[in-house]
Amino acid sequence: MTAAESDAVAAVAIVVPVHNEAALLGGCLAALDAAIAHTRRTHPGVRVVTVVVLDACTDASAQIAASWPVQTLHIDARNVGTARRLGVAAALAALRDVPLGATWIATTDGDSTVPAAWLSHQLDVRAAGVDVVLGTVRPDFADLTVEHAAHWLATHPRGRPAGNVHGANLGLRADVYIAAGEFADLDQHEDVELVRAARAVGARVHATDEAEVVTSGRFWGRTAGGYAAFVRATHERIEREAQG
Repeated sequence: MTAAESDAVAAVAIVVPVHNEAALLGGCLAALDAAIAHTRRTHPGVRVVTVVVLDACTDASAQIAASWPVQTLHIDARNVGTARRLGVAAALAALRDVPLGATWIATTDGDSTVPAAWLSHQLDVRAAGVDVVLGTVRPDFADLTVEHAAHWLATHPRGRPAGNVHGANLGLRADVYIAAGEFADLDQHEDVELVRAARAVGARVHATDEAEVVTSGRFWGRTAGGYAAFVRATHERIEREAQG
């Protein structure tokens, strides 16, 4: 890892990959706007750049993003790892005058909504000496059956985060990100691979559920093995158990 480990965060690069999320993107960006406003109160002086990466979008996602104070990047990769990597590169370019050791990268997804304290919590954890923050994600209970929602709550006790890696709720120092080799051009698990590489270069990793992100509870997502596949598999298991 590079130096500047004791530097306070001076800037944040937020990256949101999007592929045809017109139905949910407005809620995602409204939540991010509220989180940024909250962070400006709790961490005055920290610069924030948000990049929305519109990857092969054929719906109204671009028009929705244009109505918010974000930078947009249009690509045609159809690959979430590539989208995250190019988004981070664009955000870091906009913050090129800030040392990497004083820059924080935070990622979420276009089908997700962050809580108001999402970013400020990551910065507080960073101030305690952490290099990578693994936040928890839960499905939107409005998309689930009562039984499925109850199962999720029973198996995810508060204060005991499992330490799973979710690109929808991930933060890390920019110099650690570069040392770890950046997001790979993978169509799934690019977040898991990045954190694995960060651990390999000695990053201090912290799991927390204090700023949990809500993501779509849909069963069929943008990648074959993403969060939607996990939600679907959980639902199918609950259905089988209910049928005896």
